[in-house]
This record gives sequence, structure tokens and C-alpha cells, in this order.
Amino acid sequence: MINDLSHQTFTVANISARYKEIKEISINNLNFIWLGLQDYEPILELQKKIHKENVNGNMNDVVLLLEHNHVYTLGKNANKNHILPLKGEVLKIVQIDRGGDVTYHGPGQLVGYPILDLNKYNKSITWYVNLIQDSIINLLESYKIKALKKTSPFVGVWVNEEKIAAIGIRLSRWVSMHGFAINISTNLDYYDGIIPCGIFDLGITSLKELSNKDFDVKGVARQISNIIKASLKEVATC
Repeated sequence: MINDLSHQTFTVANISARYKEIKEISINNLNFIWLGLQDYEPILELQKKIHKENVNGNMNDVVLLLEHNHVYTLGKNANKNHILPLKGEVLKIVQIDRGGDVTYHGPGQLVGYPILDLNKYNKSITWYVNLIQDSIINLLESYKIKALKKTSPFVGVWVNEEKIAAIGIRLSRWVSMHGFAINISTNLDYYDGIIPCGIFDLGITSLKELSNKDFDVKGVARQISNIIKASLKEVATC
């Protein structure tokens, strides 16, 4: 089950009120919440608030699922030269504290922010990254798309030599932040303004590009939530 808050607009100014709403509906040990299409900065502040309260034992585990308005984000060690001279619409650029280089978020892309206490599951960064990758691979398999993991440093999920999902995380006190982005029906032209994840010689693809079909991002969010829930249930200790 996904709780739906997509009717709400999230702003930096109203994050405290929105957090209270999320806390009220997050009655399970693990909760999935659909936020719809939202700007990047308010959701970043929301993540920080949920993360802090989870660390302090005041909040259950939450996975935020949504789409973002157009934005480029730079990881803490990103090379700013990997943002190229922009063509057409100028996009927002945000520096953040996740791992990884530069990536794009926009409409048609399913973004997931699991805020999980790994003390309840497995205190391993490698295990956690593999959990996300395997969940996305299983999702794509349901669409008869064979996806794979590559060896480090190529974190993410790939179809042949093209990346379909990016992963960038941060852990503090073994509670996770940030997460994954899967290209569903994303306009891939926006990747022309960056060198995605700092990788020069590999491409970018999407579920629509591979299948030549349109998809409901919220429907895909339901699918990935079921996969993640089942995977975490296998290892949960409380």
C-alpha cells in the first residue's frame, strides 16, 4: 500500500506541517508514500527532517516516491565541469551531500528516497546498494527487460551499455538518505546538458525508450514498493 500525498504542494516553508502529516500516516514499521510531482529543495528538507527524527527514534522507516521538476544535482565530490553549457531551458542546479557525481531529475522519472534504519536490516552499505539495484532489476524483469549491475565504479542499473537507473546514497548513524532514480518516460534530451555520473562513454535509456510504450509513474512506484517491501521483510529483525 502506498499513502498518497500527491495532492499536497511541498515548499521549504511548510515542511514542518507536511512532516507531521507524514508521521501521522506512517504507522507501520515500513511506509511508502507517493508525493507526485514536486520541486527538489523542499523534498531535500523533508528527507533531512525525517532522517533526523528516525535517528532519534521518533519516526518509522519511510520510502518517499515521487517525480521532480527539472533539476541537476551534484554529489558532494562531483566535478562541476560535468555540467555542460545548457541548451534551451536553463535548469536548477543543487549541490547536495549524497555520493556520486552529477545527475538529472525531471518529470517521467521515478525517484525513490528510502529513509531506513539499517540497524533493523543489515548494517552494510554494499548490501544496501545491492538491495536497491536488485529491486530495480526485478522491476524491469517484469517488463521483460534484462538489466544488470556493472562492477565499481559504475553504480546503478544498466541495459547493455546504457544506464536506466542512477543510485546515490548517504548514511548517517546507519540511517539512509537519498536513493535512486529510474527513467520511466523521462525526456532524455535533458541529459545532453551533463556528463551523467561523470561517465563519458556510456549512454542513457528509459523504460519508454526500450519498450516504445507509455507508463504511469505512480503505477511503477507501486510495483517497486512491493518489491522493496518483500526484500526488506526477508531480513528485518524487528
